[in-house]
Amino acid sequence: MGILDKIKGLVGGNADKVEDAIDKAADVAKDKVPDEHDDKVDMAADKAKDLVDGLDGDDA
Repeated sequence: MGILDKIKGLVGGNADKVEDAIDKAADVAKDKVPDEHDDKVDMAADKAKDLVDGLDGDDA
């Protein structure tokens, strides 16, 4: 079992909870970095949520 299979198993049907955690982590990061980097934090969070959506929707 590869690492991707382990991640898929952890995400399972909990993609909404994982995405909520990503949002909370992004909020914490935005509190820690200067405001000029908020857009980069948001972009990284969006990419992470896209990856979670891909894992959740992939039945292989």
